[in-house]
Amino acid sequence: MSRAVLHNAFCDAWGIEVPIFLAGMGVGGRATPPALVAAVSQAGGLGVLGCSGLSPEETRRRIRAVRALTDKPFGVDLLLPARIADAPPTRSAVRDEIRARFPQHAAFVQELIRRYGLPDVKPADETVVNIEYAKSVLEVIFDERVPVFAAGLGDPDFLLDRARAQGMKLLGLSGSVRNAVRQKKTGVDAIVAQGTEAGGHTGTVASLPLIPQVVDAVSPTPVLAAGGIADGRGIVAALALGAQAVWIGTAFLVADEGELFDACKDQIVASDSEAFRISKIWTGKTVRAFHSEISQAWAESGLPTLETPHQRILMEDFLAAALAAGRHDLFYNIAGQAGGLVKGRRPAKDIMADLVDGAVEQLRRLQRDLVISLP
Repeated sequence: MSRAVLHNAFCDAWGIEVPIFLAGMGVGGRATPPALVAAVSQAGGLGVLGCSGLSPEETRRRIRAVRALTDKPFGVDLLLPARIADAPPTRSAVRDEIRARFPQHAAFVQELIRRYGLPDVKPADETVVNIEYAKSVLEVIFDERVPVFAAGLGDPDFLLDRARAQGMKLLGLSGSVRNAVRQKKTGVDAIVAQGTEAGGHTGTVASLPLIPQVVDAVSPTPVLAAGGIADGRGIVAALALGAQAVWIGTAFLVADEGELFDACKDQIVASDSEAFRISKIWTGKTVRAFHSEISQAWAESGLPTLETPHQRILMEDFLAAALAAGRHDLFYNIAGQAGGLVKGRRPAKDIMADLVDGAVEQLRRLQRDLVISLP
């Protein structure tokens, strides 16, 4: 055969060629646009659109854009709110209230804006992410008959009957054994076990101990491994730990098809793993992202971070100013410790080829070098 093959029974069940999923990442839809999702699926994996925060109309447009580029399976990732939010239809009043309630924090955000010479602009009142919003986007996902739905946060148990009726597979994400067991009880088709090395909202347990514990706890439900995987060696390690596939995000953030800002891609390529740290400064929740000048400024300010959504709403003032000025190097760059393994920007099909070839070569090396004595 002309190309390396990495295939297992899980691939057959999910209609893909290789056990590699593109993580459905958010970042305003820039991280996983249709072109990147389609490229991963076209290369034999399963691309996943990150649609959290996008309107139902934009979600539908992106789903159809993927279908225009590939006839292969793909998925949509959405954050499911845990409970009905009491947020108003617009957030202008909320923003003003938070600025007034936490004047010292609001003043520091304004100081940062002045320090970097950014314009004093206010964020647009974007979609309020509550249960009604989630239901409206889910209606689009079902209407478009998307093959795979991934709940990046929350439990998709209320979707089970409808998903089964139209052949949709459900994925749950977990950063702990406890959450994985809960996901299994909801009846999902597979569970992503995400180690703390991963970018974005992440747990506290590293991939190496987490993955086999989740595999043992939820068997026979298949497990996808996530966190710190960016090359073939990581894939082989995940399979050895009992995972059936991998869920990879950071390695694809620098893909040519991705719409992440060039400055953010360059930060990932140029940095080692220590540059991607967990902090609460961006949202009030623990998030692993590139440790920028802004992260450092908050650390030196002595101000405690606020709880979500207060911290996030205040930081949106700064992000809006940075965007208006084109200072993408100051933007919120969510990425995992696998960024230390990423050495360059290139097309997604090349990233996929290296992942598969690297895994096959590693398996061949192990077969060649290991001496196994059987009784």
